Amino acid sequence: AALWMTASSILASFFGPVAALIGLWGTNAFLNWQRTKRTERFINQLPELSRILANATQAGLALRTAISMAADEMEDPAGEELARVARRLAVGESLDDAMSELTDRLPSRELVVLVTTLVLSNRAGGTVVSSLRNLTETLEERKETRREVKTQLSQVTVTAYAVPVFGFGAMLLMNAVMPGALDRMTGALIGQVAVIVSLVLYTIGFIVIRRMSRIDV
Repeated sequence: AALWMTASSILASFFGPVAALIGLWGTNAFLNWQRTKRTERFINQLPELSRILANATQAGLALRTAISMAADEMEDPAGEELARVARRLAVGESLDDAMSELTDRLPSRELVVLVTTLVLSNRAGGTVVSSLRNLTETLEERKETRREVKTQLSQVTVTAYAVPVFGFGAMLLMNAVMPGALDRMTGALIGQVAVIVSLVLYTIGFIVIRRMSRIDV
Protein backbone atom coordinates (compact mmCIF):
# COMPACT_ATOMS: atom_id res chain seq x y z
CA ALA A 1 0.00 0.00 0.00
CA ALA A 2 2.84 2.38 0.83
CA LEU A 3 4.53 1.66 -2.50
CA TRP A 4 1.24 2.18 -4.32
CA MET A 5 0.72 5.60 -2.70
CA THR A 6 4.35 6.67 -3.12
CA ALA A 7 4.56 5.71 -6.78
CA SER A 8 1.21 7.32 -7.53
CA SER A 9 2.25 10.62 -5.93
CA ILE A 10 5.82 10.79 -7.23
CA LEU A 11 5.41 9.30 -10.71
CA ALA A 12 1.84 8.84 -11.92
CA SER A 13 -1.31 7.05 -10.86
CA PHE A 14 -0.62 4.33 -13.43
CA PHE A 15 2.54 3.30 -11.56
CA GLY A 16 0.67 2.69 -8.25
CA PRO A 17 -0.48 -0.88 -8.93
CA VAL A 18 2.74 -1.58 -10.84
CA ALA A 19 4.80 -0.60 -7.81
CA ALA A 20 2.58 -2.72 -5.55
CA LEU A 21 3.12 -5.79 -7.73
CA ILE A 22 6.85 -5.14 -7.85
CA GLY A 23 6.80 -4.82 -4.05
CA LEU A 24 5.11 -8.21 -3.67
CA TRP A 25 7.60 -9.80 -6.05
CA GLY A 26 10.48 -8.08 -4.26
CA THR A 27 9.31 -9.36 -0.88
CA ASN A 28 9.22 -12.93 -2.14
CA ALA A 29 12.62 -12.49 -3.81
CA PHE A 30 14.05 -11.08 -0.57
CA LEU A 31 12.79 -14.05 1.45
CA ASN A 32 14.24 -16.48 -1.08
CA TRP A 33 17.53 -14.57 -0.99
CA GLN A 34 17.63 -14.77 2.81
CA ARG A 35 16.88 -18.50 2.67
CA THR A 36 19.64 -19.04 0.12
CA LYS A 37 22.04 -16.89 2.11
CA ARG A 38 21.40 -18.93 5.25
CA THR A 39 21.97 -22.16 3.34
CA GLU A 40 25.24 -20.76 1.97
CA ARG A 41 26.42 -19.90 5.47
CA PHE A 42 25.61 -23.41 6.60
CA ILE A 43 27.48 -24.91 3.63
CA ASN A 44 30.54 -22.84 4.54
CA GLN A 45 30.41 -24.35 8.04
CA LEU A 46 30.30 -27.94 6.82
CA PRO A 47 34.11 -28.45 6.75
CA GLU A 48 34.29 -27.40 10.40
CA LEU A 49 31.31 -29.61 11.25
CA SER A 50 32.89 -32.60 9.54
CA ARG A 51 36.14 -31.97 11.41
CA ILE A 52 34.37 -31.76 14.79
CA LEU A 53 32.45 -34.97 14.15
CA ALA A 54 35.63 -36.76 13.06
CA ASN A 55 37.51 -35.67 16.18
CA ALA A 56 34.62 -36.63 18.45
CA THR A 57 34.14 -40.08 16.94
CA GLN A 58 37.87 -40.68 16.98
CA ALA A 59 37.81 -39.91 20.71
CA GLY A 60 35.25 -42.69 21.17
CA LEU A 61 32.07 -40.64 21.43
CA ALA A 62 28.84 -41.89 19.92
CA LEU A 63 27.60 -40.11 16.83
CA ARG A 64 24.56 -38.70 18.67
CA THR A 65 26.83 -37.28 21.34
CA ALA A 66 29.15 -35.86 18.69
CA ILE A 67 26.24 -34.06 17.04
CA SER A 68 25.18 -32.54 20.37
CA MET A 69 28.74 -31.41 21.03
CA ALA A 70 28.98 -29.84 17.56
CA ALA A 71 25.69 -28.01 18.20
CA ASP A 72 27.16 -26.45 21.36
CA GLU A 73 30.47 -25.48 19.77
CA MET A 74 29.40 -24.12 16.39
CA GLU A 75 27.81 -20.78 15.61
CA ASP A 76 24.48 -20.33 13.88
CA PRO A 77 23.08 -21.45 11.56
CA ALA A 78 24.91 -24.77 12.01
CA GLY A 79 24.60 -24.63 15.80
CA GLU A 80 20.86 -24.00 15.66
CA GLU A 81 20.21 -26.68 13.05
CA LEU A 82 22.30 -29.30 14.82
CA ALA A 83 20.59 -28.47 18.12
CA ARG A 84 17.27 -29.21 16.45
CA VAL A 85 18.64 -32.53 15.20
CA ALA A 86 19.97 -33.33 18.68
CA ARG A 87 16.57 -32.62 20.24
CA ARG A 88 14.86 -34.93 17.79
CA LEU A 89 17.40 -37.65 18.53
CA ALA A 90 16.89 -37.14 22.26
CA VAL A 91 13.18 -37.93 22.02
CA GLY A 92 13.84 -41.20 20.22
CA GLU A 93 13.73 -40.28 16.54
CA SER A 94 16.07 -42.22 14.28
CA LEU A 95 19.22 -40.66 12.88
CA ASP A 96 17.96 -41.23 9.33
CA ASP A 97 14.75 -39.24 9.87
CA ALA A 98 16.42 -36.42 11.83
CA MET A 99 19.16 -35.92 9.24
CA SER A 100 16.72 -36.26 6.33
CA GLU A 101 14.70 -33.40 7.77
CA LEU A 102 17.91 -31.35 7.97
CA THR A 103 18.62 -31.89 4.26
CA ASP A 104 15.03 -30.87 3.46
CA ARG A 105 15.44 -27.58 5.34
CA LEU A 106 18.88 -26.82 3.89
CA PRO A 107 19.16 -28.46 0.47
CA SER A 108 22.73 -28.75 -0.82
CA ARG A 109 24.94 -31.37 -2.39
CA GLU A 110 27.59 -31.04 0.30
CA LEU A 111 25.11 -31.66 3.10
CA VAL A 112 23.61 -34.65 1.29
CA VAL A 113 27.07 -36.22 1.01
CA LEU A 114 27.78 -35.61 4.69
CA VAL A 115 24.41 -36.97 5.81
CA THR A 116 24.75 -40.02 3.58
CA THR A 117 28.19 -40.74 5.04
CA LEU A 118 26.88 -40.49 8.60
CA VAL A 119 23.74 -42.54 7.97
CA LEU A 120 25.52 -45.35 6.12
CA SER A 121 28.26 -45.53 8.74
CA ASN A 122 25.65 -45.62 11.49
CA ARG A 123 23.76 -48.46 9.76
CA ALA A 124 26.88 -50.49 9.05
CA GLY A 125 28.29 -49.92 12.49
CA GLY A 126 31.72 -49.07 11.13
CA THR A 127 34.07 -46.21 11.87
CA VAL A 128 33.42 -42.85 10.25
CA VAL A 129 36.68 -41.17 11.13
CA SER A 130 38.53 -41.84 7.86
CA SER A 131 35.46 -40.99 5.79
CA LEU A 132 34.95 -37.73 7.63
CA ARG A 133 38.62 -36.82 7.30
CA ASN A 134 38.49 -37.25 3.53
CA LEU A 135 35.16 -35.46 3.37
CA THR A 136 36.60 -32.52 5.31
CA GLU A 137 39.32 -32.01 2.72
CA THR A 138 36.82 -32.26 -0.13
CA LEU A 139 34.47 -29.75 1.49
CA GLU A 140 37.34 -27.31 2.02
CA GLU A 141 38.26 -27.52 -1.66
CA ARG A 142 34.64 -27.03 -2.76
CA LYS A 143 34.34 -24.06 -0.40
CA GLU A 144 37.35 -22.37 -2.01
CA THR A 145 36.06 -23.16 -5.50
CA ARG A 146 32.65 -21.67 -4.75
CA ARG A 147 34.32 -18.55 -3.36
CA GLU A 148 36.47 -18.11 -6.48
CA VAL A 149 33.48 -18.57 -8.78
CA LYS A 150 31.45 -16.04 -6.79
CA THR A 151 34.29 -13.51 -6.98
CA GLN A 152 34.70 -13.99 -10.74
CA LEU A 153 30.97 -13.45 -11.33
CA SER A 154 30.53 -10.48 -9.00
CA GLN A 155 30.67 -7.99 -11.89
CA VAL A 156 27.96 -9.87 -13.79
CA THR A 157 25.78 -9.90 -10.67
CA VAL A 158 26.14 -6.14 -10.26
CA THR A 159 25.23 -5.67 -13.93
CA ALA A 160 22.02 -7.66 -13.45
CA TYR A 161 20.87 -5.23 -10.75
CA ALA A 162 22.23 -2.13 -12.49
CA VAL A 163 20.16 -2.66 -15.66
CA PRO A 164 16.70 -2.11 -14.07
CA VAL A 165 18.06 0.60 -11.77
CA PHE A 166 19.30 2.60 -14.77
CA GLY A 167 15.88 2.30 -16.40
CA PHE A 168 14.10 3.50 -13.28
CA GLY A 169 16.61 6.33 -12.88
CA ALA A 170 16.07 7.44 -16.47
CA MET A 171 12.34 7.52 -15.87
CA LEU A 172 12.75 9.66 -12.75
CA LEU A 173 15.15 11.97 -14.60
CA MET A 174 12.67 12.44 -17.44
CA ASN A 175 9.92 13.28 -14.99
CA ALA A 176 12.19 15.74 -13.18
CA VAL A 177 13.20 17.53 -16.38
CA MET A 178 9.62 17.65 -17.67
CA PRO A 179 7.27 17.60 -14.67
CA GLY A 180 4.13 15.64 -15.38
CA ALA A 181 5.63 13.84 -18.39
CA LEU A 182 4.98 10.40 -16.96
CA ASP A 183 1.41 11.33 -16.08
CA ARG A 184 0.76 12.53 -19.64
CA MET A 185 2.50 9.52 -21.15
CA THR A 186 0.56 6.95 -19.13
CA GLY A 187 -2.68 8.81 -19.76
CA ALA A 188 -2.79 7.30 -23.24
CA LEU A 189 -3.14 3.62 -24.04
CA ILE A 190 -0.02 3.52 -26.20
CA GLY A 191 1.99 5.03 -23.36
CA GLN A 192 0.72 2.42 -20.91
CA VAL A 193 1.57 -0.36 -23.35
CA ALA A 194 5.06 1.09 -23.83
CA VAL A 195 5.66 1.17 -20.07
CA ILE A 196 4.44 -2.40 -19.61
CA VAL A 197 6.57 -3.65 -22.50
CA SER A 198 9.64 -1.88 -21.13
CA LEU A 199 9.08 -3.38 -17.67
CA VAL A 200 8.76 -6.83 -19.19
CA LEU A 201 11.97 -6.34 -21.18
CA TYR A 202 13.88 -5.11 -18.13
CA THR A 203 12.62 -8.11 -16.17
CA ILE A 204 13.69 -10.50 -18.93
CA GLY A 205 17.10 -8.84 -19.06
CA PHE A 206 17.53 -9.19 -15.30
CA ILE A 207 16.52 -12.86 -15.36
CA VAL A 208 18.74 -13.69 -18.34
CA ILE A 209 21.81 -12.04 -16.81
CA ARG A 210 21.19 -13.81 -13.50
CA ARG A 211 20.83 -17.13 -15.30
CA MET A 212 24.09 -16.56 -17.13
CA SER A 213 25.89 -15.86 -13.87
CA ARG A 214 24.49 -18.92 -12.08
CA ILE A 215 27.12 -21.66 -12.11
CA ASP A 216 26.39 -24.79 -10.12
CA VAL A 217 29.59 -25.91 -8.41
